[in-house]
Amino acid sequence: MPKAYGLDFGTSNTVLAACDSGAGATQLTFGTDTEIRSGIATLLSFLDRSPGGLPLPAVGPWAIQQFLEYMGDVRFIQSLKTFVASKQFKGTGVFGNPYDFESLMRTFVHGAFAHLSAPMNADGARLVVGRPVIFAGNAPDEELAMARYRKALASFGFDDILFVFEPVAAAFSFAQRLEQDALVLVADFGGGTSDYSLMRFSRKGGVLKATPLGRGGVGVAGDTFDYRIIDNVILPELGKGSHYKSMGKVLEVPPNLFSNFARWHLLSVFKTSDDYKEMKKLLRWCVEPDKIELFIDLVDEDQGYPLYKAVSDAKAKLSSQESVELRFEPLGRDFEVTVTRSEFDSWIAEDLGRMDKALDQTLTAAGVADADVDQVFLTGGTSFVPALRSMFQTRFGASKLASGEELSSIATGLALIGAREDADDWALA
Repeated sequence: MPKAYGLDFGTSNTVLAACDSGAGATQLTFGTDTEIRSGIATLLSFLDRSPGGLPLPAVGPWAIQQFLEYMGDVRFIQSLKTFVASKQFKGTGVFGNPYDFESLMRTFVHGAFAHLSAPMNADGARLVVGRPVIFAGNAPDEELAMARYRKALASFGFDDILFVFEPVAAAFSFAQRLEQDALVLVADFGGGTSDYSLMRFSRKGGVLKATPLGRGGVGVAGDTFDYRIIDNVILPELGKGSHYKSMGKVLEVPPNLFSNFARWHLLSVFKTSDDYKEMKKLLRWCVEPDKIELFIDLVDEDQGYPLYKAVSDAKAKLSSQESVELRFEPLGRDFEVTVTRSEFDSWIAEDLGRMDKALDQTLTAAGVADADVDQVFLTGGTSFVPALRSMFQTRFGASKLASGEELSSIATGLALIGAREDADDWALA
């Protein structure tokens, strides 16, 4: 078999792994000897080089560095994956240059490959790419998403490109630990989606056998949890719930004008959106103009990513602390709010219910009862959220739960599948 590479192009992070036939998978690293990274944030930025050539792109931590160094002259894009299945997303302009989804993804992947610690050799190699069971978005178009993926990756020189469900890949990674036959439920919680896969694993003659039993998912995950914090803590400071005067009436400023700012994948296009234009028009009639002016300043000054980072860091700390102080200086030097885990749990309770319902549907469709499941493997960055883990402990019992390699299991599994003789059997048509 040729060498296989596994690409986990995630909503929040991107990870790569490689596998030679007969050998285990190895996670690839990014960067130089002074700063090696096992994965990079799925971030893309463009520095305005006009007049003259095309904007200069950067990815991951180098995109953040570019943003901070040239703030005001940089177009910053995050959660790119969330656009892939959207019919509404036709593309975006970057300093006068049109970019569709395919060109944005191609630019990101090219930049990621260029920053690998050791060069990748695509000649004679197979690339296996993960995809969610259910794409993010209100009405995701799966066929459109796959067409965009294929077009974006077609020019990298691989002999073969396969696509595999992300939780299936994570299951293959987890199965390397199994010492006996088992029916495994893999729950993959990323930034944009929550995906489930049911698989029966067995070993015969030292060869791992796998039988898929069912899969499912829902477009709710870590980014949604971040949004709940923004909605309850930050947006009231920016005018959500405030009012404006119109024709002798006092009306509430439309909530949707704020919600798109708090959804990370929409930040990159928010500044040029109709919602933002409408917000500026309303300013003169607002009852609390100071709040709306602050909102407009945050958008104009590209404070979306710093805000995202502050909120995401606070959410991560709540996985090990009962409360956290959320600070964000652009809201004022004295701005500081205590967020408790119990508050956070109440804000995401409805989201957890949707995740649980999707799991019910997955098990029912496969004809599998909770008691039939031997092992539950929780993976993805959002799997650290205590309320989410508690939901699985209550349902399946703590003894059945396993975790580890939360950020690398998908890439590892993709590479392992790519090195199998039956790799095509696990790929999507």
